[in-house]
Amino acid sequence: MPDCHSRPSFGYSRALDGIRALAVTAVVLFHAGVGGLAGGFLGVDSFFVLSGFLITSLLLAERARTGRIDLGAFWLRRARRLLPALLAMLLATVLAGRYLLAGDTDALGLLRTDAFAALAYVANWRMIFRGTGYAAATATASPLQHTWSLGIEEQFYLLWPLLVAGLLAWLAARRARAALLGFCLVGAVISEVLCVVLFRPDSIGRAYYGTDTRAQALLIGAALAVVIGARRALGIAAFAAAAITLWMWHAASDQAGWMYHGGLTLAALATAVIVAHVVTSPGAVLARALSVPPLVGLGRISYGVYLWHWPLFTFVTADSTGLSRWPLLAVRLVGTLGVAVLSYYLIEQPIRRGVLARRLPRRLPAAITAGVLAAVIAVVAVGTAPPPAPRPAAAPVIVTVPRAAPSGKASRTKPAHEPRVTFFGDSVAWVIGTYLPAHPGMWTSVRAIQGCGIATLPDILELGTPHTNYPGCTSWEQRWQRGVDRDNPDVSVIELNRWELMDRRYQGTYQHVGDPAYDEYLGEQLDTAIGIAGSRGAAVVLLTAAYTHRSEKPDGSLYSEDDPSRVDAWNSLLRVVAARHPGKVTVLDIDPLVCPDGRFTWSIDGMRVRSDGLHYTPAAVQKIIAPWLLPRLADIAEGQ
Repeated sequence: MPDCHSRPSFGYSRALDGIRALAVTAVVLFHAGVGGLAGGFLGVDSFFVLSGFLITSLLLAERARTGRIDLGAFWLRRARRLLPALLAMLLATVLAGRYLLAGDTDALGLLRTDAFAALAYVANWRMIFRGTGYAAATATASPLQHTWSLGIEEQFYLLWPLLVAGLLAWLAARRARAALLGFCLVGAVISEVLCVVLFRPDSIGRAYYGTDTRAQALLIGAALAVVIGARRALGIAAFAAAAITLWMWHAASDQAGWMYHGGLTLAALATAVIVAHVVTSPGAVLARALSVPPLVGLGRISYGVYLWHWPLFTFVTADSTGLSRWPLLAVRLVGTLGVAVLSYYLIEQPIRRGVLARRLPRRLPAAITAGVLAAVIAVVAVGTAPPPAPRPAAAPVIVTVPRAAPSGKASRTKPAHEPRVTFFGDSVAWVIGTYLPAHPGMWTSVRAIQGCGIATLPDILELGTPHTNYPGCTSWEQRWQRGVDRDNPDVSVIELNRWELMDRRYQGTYQHVGDPAYDEYLGEQLDTAIGIAGSRGAAVVLLTAAYTHRSEKPDGSLYSEDDPSRVDAWNSLLRVVAARHPGKVTVLDIDPLVCPDGRFTWSIDGMRVRSDGLHYTPAAVQKIIAPWLLPRLADIAEGQ
């Protein structure tokens, strides 16, 4: 988060660096999944309050000192302070993503747009709309997701000085301060009302990321700057505010409704009281405690810590290091601190206070900044361009376009010229059916529904957080039936995976595959799926699920839906249900084919087989799955 080491009228306060240090520690450890800091995300709100307070103080002090506010100089100082480190982080993240996400074209495309949004300081609005599509909502977290807060702050830095300067120029000083205070208070109330109105329990993004809904913390800080000299006896209130802050960092949840019905406001007010106390009483016990050298040192580099920790956490994973939990956390924290220190001393401070600020010709720093910005834009555009999909050696990747099927629902007569195969299921089935190589002599179609399985219970835990079905998922039966009626297949292939492995609320509690009652529910859904897929006389093939590694918890362990035991339980259930349909259903075990050592793998014989830990790469479909699957489907069709 931005780290304002300027000197307003009250002078530099070491205690404010201490607040920064504690706030960034709370955020980093929250992202690391450390227990006891469920509300660590509120450290961002502490930064918002500090920013509102310091920026407003700087503007008021400049007006009092010079009689005017030089907006151009203000924005130039902000750019020199914030932009160089951001550009360095974006450049490193995009280059790392180019290699680490090379097999995941969806993730590369998302990263490109995320990077441009971060450059334009509109990442918070990008994150609101990033999850509206299936590919984005099911993607792993963006390495640039944390830039949402930088976007809100930069929007504040752009608009707030205009309003302050306008009021001070238009009204007399005392009246301008009163008007400014009234604007802050009314704006904070409006922001809280919007937070209440826009909060949705099943989709918190709009309330969490919105500039309008999070402006309350910035405005509370700004209001504090207006009235800072009016109150001195803040000691008891400050200790109470510190206790409230620590409790909220421990117990709050970003999913809890009360956070958006006053909780965020309470957190901001608590920080504002602490700031007011340590600024007006620098010799007080709390101010001295926040001014100890380790906290001050961490506070000075807090912007770099915030900038770099999330990309490092995203790329330095249990999967890439072989570490988990505390050893993984130690590597992440040491790496974050090391890069933040280098950023502070080699990039931030030299540009802000050193050579570029004093020794170079006047116009050269701006030219250098423009050149670096253009270079970063070019790297983002080129470096995140998804590579072309691999092509099979002998023929291009194609999916045969379905021809018109016989009308009506009477039992079909098998075509003599070629077997007909239709793929049903979720996005994994879609990938398999879509990326098959050319296969003369076999007609195929894909009726799989991305983002939808056959379980339709609405309350889902995905990656440990509440989720619900995507639109259209509850009508999968009708959509499958239309596909069967149109395609009239000889063989219907069903591949289901992740959506059947998640926890869903059933009979009042969250349950999952392997729980007897939930297995009974899933078994009934499978019976229905088999009945639809074979309703025109087709043989039904159930493909087993393979082990996955879609996403890690913050501590490096797997989320429940990636647990191998759930995959095993699902595959066992497939065989139990198949046995209820003798002569009609065949189970084909794909798991040993793509997980040859009995565990998840990214590559086989040097070829990447998973794009994102769940879906198969086109090359894997064409060179591993198709040579194994197509002959078996042909044999099953021939036996019809």
